[in-house]
Amino acid sequence: MGYIFKKIPAFLLFICIGFKGLGQGDAEKLNVVFILADDLGWSDLSGYGSDLHETPNLDRLAKQGMKFTNAYAAAPICTPSRASIMTGKFPARLHMTTWHENSGVPAPNKKDILVPPVTIGNLPLKETTFAEVFLEAGYFTAHVGKWHLGDAAHYPQTHGFEVNIGGTMWGAPDTYWSPFRGQKFQNEYRYIPDLVETSENDKSKATLYLTDVLTDKAVQIIKEKSNKPFFLNLWYHTVHTPIEGKPHLVEYYKKKVKPGMKDQNYEYAAMVASLDENVGRVLKAISDAGIDNNTVVIFFSDNGGRIGKYKDWETVANNSPLRSGKGSLYEGGIREPLIIKWPGITKAGSSCDSPVISNDFFPTLMEISALKKTQINHDQHDGVSLMPVLKNPKLPLEREALFWHSPHYYTTTSPASAVRKGDWKLIHYFENDHLELYKLDKDLGEKNNLADTYPELANKLYDELRTWRKDINAQFPSFNSLYVPGNW
Repeated sequence: MGYIFKKIPAFLLFICIGFKGLGQGDAEKLNVVFILADDLGWSDLSGYGSDLHETPNLDRLAKQGMKFTNAYAAAPICTPSRASIMTGKFPARLHMTTWHENSGVPAPNKKDILVPPVTIGNLPLKETTFAEVFLEAGYFTAHVGKWHLGDAAHYPQTHGFEVNIGGTMWGAPDTYWSPFRGQKFQNEYRYIPDLVETSENDKSKATLYLTDVLTDKAVQIIKEKSNKPFFLNLWYHTVHTPIEGKPHLVEYYKKKVKPGMKDQNYEYAAMVASLDENVGRVLKAISDAGIDNNTVVIFFSDNGGRIGKYKDWETVANNSPLRSGKGSLYEGGIREPLIIKWPGITKAGSSCDSPVISNDFFPTLMEISALKKTQINHDQHDGVSLMPVLKNPKLPLEREALFWHSPHYYTTTSPASAVRKGDWKLIHYFENDHLELYKLDKDLGEKNNLADTYPELANKLYDELRTWRKDINAQFPSFNSLYVPGNW
């Protein structure tokens, strides 16, 4: 895979011998490490219900911090969710509601009843990102891994990151094995020196695994920046396709699979294991640097697990007990594992059941004292700070409802919007104005549509959804004049 690598000036890499932690003037500047998995489902971690996957490092992080049981991505696919994380805004407000390569003017076809709206694929430079706020506050800022938020003119270094390692317009590697390059990357990007170039005389480099390589860079940054406040955005490609686990892990999980298990895909399990192993390496680097007590760690996923056939597998992930998966507004497409460890704030082993969404990360991080003093206007967002529940998970958040808007087709769904208010969730499908109503505390798998049973409630939630869409200037699909009914 191609990479952008912006070299760190030598003077920035100098670390005084024996110096650990932050200087006295930086006492209010907590370090932040934001770890984002790609396509990891809500029940893919052992601590969230997987009966095959082993994730001891993430489970240990949950025991050290707070585990969220009702955390959501703002969209069921990658680019929109990532935009919401960076800006704190609903993807629909940004008009970024599909993945980068699918944005712009939709291609005409005869099989879809509706035509998606024209969308934006590049995160606008006018938007304030939390990286820009960190940079303004005197932090060292680095992005490592997947970006997928725009072309070269909108790469991480244009959005507040001093260093960008691996962040390009592309959403997935053609392979997780070095040199990570595919046809679409040829002649477009420079590669990280000494990591991905494989010579005839050095075949060992061909065994490098992308998840490990990205962690190598993240660990290096943590070591070299432990004496200065830093914000590290570590966004893995794992567990996105191609499904390529390390052979010894594939063999281990293949032997572990038993009939009747929820999770059966041992190659996918091997990728989850590598993700967990590398998260463990990051946590160890933080501990070894002596900065455990002033480093916030966030772990999240950008959308639900991918379901459906892939090569010889009937499905990649199994999001059960949730319905459906990536691309869908059912719970399997948007509910995510979320773990936050905030020294001095979160209680070890705590759990929060309040519904939260990826828009909330921005205002939550703005609670760091040093960031409040910046001159950048960081009040324009659609999230709420999670600080109240981080301190006390029993406290209610000052928000009545969560909303989603996905006016596009995907393999798992047709254009739709959704709202969750309390335990009730309504989905509106645009093709025929079909409404579905679910009581999530009684029906987590969304099997029983109660829209006809409680029509007044369904219409009330639908009115709130329509008002929200109008307020944020959401875009809508339109009738496809080329549509030809048929067995597609």
